[in-house]
Amino acid sequence: MPYLLKSEPDTYSFADLERDGETTWDGISNPQALLNLRSMKKGEKLIIYHSGKGKEAVGTATVVSVDATNPRDPKVRIKAGKPIKQPRTLAEMRDASVFKDSILFRQFRLSVVPLTDAQYDWLTGS
Repeated sequence: MPYLLKSEPDTYSFADLERDGETTWDGISNPQALLNLRSMKKGEKLIIYHSGKGKEAVGTATVVSVDATNPRDPKVRIKAGKPIKQPRTLAEMRDASVFKDSILFRQFRLSVVPLTDAQYDWLTGS
């Protein structure tokens, strides 16, 4: 299952992930977001979304490993993918029929959001 990871670009941007190559995605406190992190599997596809400034899906990544031994602080290692050629804005997502029933718009503050394959493809232009 693909996931969308929200990040403040001033804190850690997709460009930072590209520079680093890999990073540990942690520091999440919302119980639903923690459940989503713990549910991730190696090799799953990710979308990096810039919240705050920009409010757009900007790049892809892949899950490298998941250490959920501490359920309150799972460590998910992710690897940078590619920038999205045409970043998709929040407004575009809201208007897209593929996001009609998405949890993204029901729990807006959720920082780790499961996606359908169709949503991932729409975001990446696949």
